[in-house]
Amino acid sequence: MDQKQDLNRLVQLAQTDAGQQLLAILSRSDSGQLSAAMEQASQGNYTAAQKLLSKSLSTPEAQALIRKLGEQL
Repeated sequence: MDQKQDLNRLVQLAQTDAGQQLLAILSRSDSGQLSAAMEQASQGNYTAAQKLLSKSLSTPEAQALIRKLGEQL
């Protein structure tokens, strides 16, 4: 899958109910961290982005939503 297809799929997943719920969780967390993670990801530094979001993404609610999104891939 090329980068444009990856981005399109990511947008589709973000628009699902689970995606919207996960985005809400991330938005409730430190918005500075979310912005920094988005900046890191836009530069291709996915490891740094993941580290910035790891606390918010490690909650049981976030983990359930991530599994649900994974099933939609």
